[in-house]
Amino acid sequence: MARKRVTYRPSKAAGIFGVLWGAVFVVIGLVVVIPSAGAFGILWTLMAVGITGYNAYCAFGKGYAGPEIHIEEDGEDRAPSASGDSVQQRLQELRNLYDRSLITEEEYQEKRREILKEL
Repeated sequence: MARKRVTYRPSKAAGIFGVLWGAVFVVIGLVVVIPSAGAFGILWTLMAVGITGYNAYCAFGKGYAGPEIHIEEDGEDRAPSASGDSVQQRLQELRNLYDRSLITEEEYQEKRREILKEL
């Protein structure tokens, strides 16, 4: 199957929202949690600072491209030889699942018949 590489970057609004909420938790950590919980308060505040920084980087950092997402296209427009390769790969993957006891023999045989019908 043909694969496309797509990257995702959160919107500026989502980044600002994350930064604002992160800042709220930093302030809560500094004003409430550190004075009342000591070491846990410091940990809380450091985590809030980290989350806030990460949100800011995701939304505004020039080097951040976002997670990679693979999108598989429908195989209707594939060439016949590519289709055969795909069927062979799928059969190999199916056999691998069966050999590792991740699917039953009945599931293996049923799915194998479905794949072979595509030929």
